Amino acid sequence: MKILVVTGTRAEFGLLQALLVEIQASPKLDLELVVTGSHLLSKFGMTINLIEDAGFKVGKKVSATRDAKNGAEVGIQVGKGITEFVSVFESTEPSVVLVVGDRYETFAAAVAAFFLEIPIVHVHGGEVTRGALDDSLRHAITKLASVHCVSHPAYASRVIQLGEQPDSVHVVGSLGVDQLSGIVLKNRAALEADLGISLRAQIFLVTYHPVTNGERDSSVEARALVEALEAFPEATVVLSMPNADPGHEAIAGVLQEAAELNPGKWYFFPSLGQINYWSLMAISTAVVGNSSSGILEAPFFSVPTVNVGPRQDGRVSAPSVLNCDPSKVSLLKALRRASSKEFRDSIPVDNNPYTTGGAAKSIRIILESMSGKQAGRKIFYDALRE
Repeated sequence: MKILVVTGTRAEFGLLQALLVEIQASPKLDLELVVTGSHLLSKFGMTINLIEDAGFKVGKKVSATRDAKNGAEVGIQVGKGITEFVSVFESTEPSVVLVVGDRYETFAAAVAAFFLEIPIVHVHGGEVTRGALDDSLRHAITKLASVHCVSHPAYASRVIQLGEQPDSVHVVGSLGVDQLSGIVLKNRAALEADLGISLRAQIFLVTYHPVTNGERDSSVEARALVEALEAFPEATVVLSMPNADPGHEAIAGVLQEAAELNPGKWYFFPSLGQINYWSLMAISTAVVGNSSSGILEAPFFSVPTVNVGPRQDGRVSAPSVLNCDPSKVSLLKALRRASSKEFRDSIPVDNNPYTTGGAAKSIRIILESMSGKQAGRKIFYDALRE
């Protein structure tokens, strides 16, 4: 069977990489990789190159979905993206379209596949992120999908609550956590050499994305984050480019300026690369910002997370995750606690709630078990009556 996998961001590809290897290795499956979104943009590091460097052949590119300055641009790009994905799917004739998560690029692909009656496998559904429009898109993709591979039992219950048949929902664990158990990380010296930076004893790894649900001033919140981090003058601060959501340019401008004003201590990267990112995470004092990696992956290393603002509100989180408001006072309090030996020593051994393990292999087995068309009419499962 031809399994068409869509990826639009560096973070998404990081989650997918182990699964792509599993699909390639299966004698029953044929991988078709479609690349879209920020992968195709130089200001985000042109991360399509990372995909090809990892040994994966890019089958098709969808350029209609990229970065957007506002909701109107997102809507226009989704419309154009649906049209382009329809063309791609008609030309490649996949047996299954596999998508991850909640991005608007992913939503465009799911809509196109749904109307072509191509079965959709949705990974990481059922989660809640109240601070992002992605929350609604994720649930919409769930309603378009035929098969659901979720990371936690609580998320399985939510997908069923949305009316999906229980036998179509599989708890497989987190793809990101699954990968961490098998990778070889770089040591401090290798990271310094590869990235061209100097790492001090205290390291803050920072990723801050726009909060897209509600009226917020992204640049004000980014400045509060910078001011709080400046209270740690001996620390190395590694900043990564925010994602392509509306408001990313304001955040990126503030972070780039901060790095320029703190040479030799602060560093800004359009893309670190997955191995460098996880290797830095493993030796960091804290992961700071509002990326899902602070919720899903940082707990694997028992590294504290300072989760800023509402973007990740609703996700199941580990004891190592500290939540704070996007204000200097709240951030300072959380950063100081995360940096303390007392807090780090209090993190339990079984810190990570997403350590089911074997996610990529489990999804590969599910894909191999699919036969014939499983799209089209779906029967709503009424959990209230069962």
